[in-house]
Amino acid sequence: QVQLVESGGGLVQAGGSLRLSCAASGRTTSRILRMAWFRQAPGKEREVVAAISWTSVSTYFGESDSNKDRFSLSKDIAKNTMYVQMRSLQPDATAVYFCAATEREGVPSWTNSYDYWGQGTQVTVSS
Repeated sequence: QVQLVESGGGLVQAGGSLRLSCAASGRTTSRILRMAWFRQAPGKEREVVAAISWTSVSTYFGESDSNKDRFSLSKDIAKNTMYVQMRSLQPDATAVYFCAATEREGVPSWTNSYDYWGQGTQVTVSS
């Protein structure tokens, strides 16, 4: 089992930056293959923001180039922690951001590819 805890959310003005962290703990953290950030805005489906392999340098930023331009992913294997640096945030980025992890292969953008989820952290971007 793996537990995920997100931190770093908050209120930021348009154009500002935030860094989110996700710390993994539990008995099977050594089996993690990939971690990801998803977000869910009110009334919308949960969507992938970015994903990072735990066993290679591979990253995934979704089908749009906008995520790749605004977000940077990093990881600290020793600390079992993943980070996303978000910059030039706009009000449409307002959402609850969730951390996810998986021990199996799968499509990085699919929610059902992930076995474990954090509780989420609120990000609010004011105009």
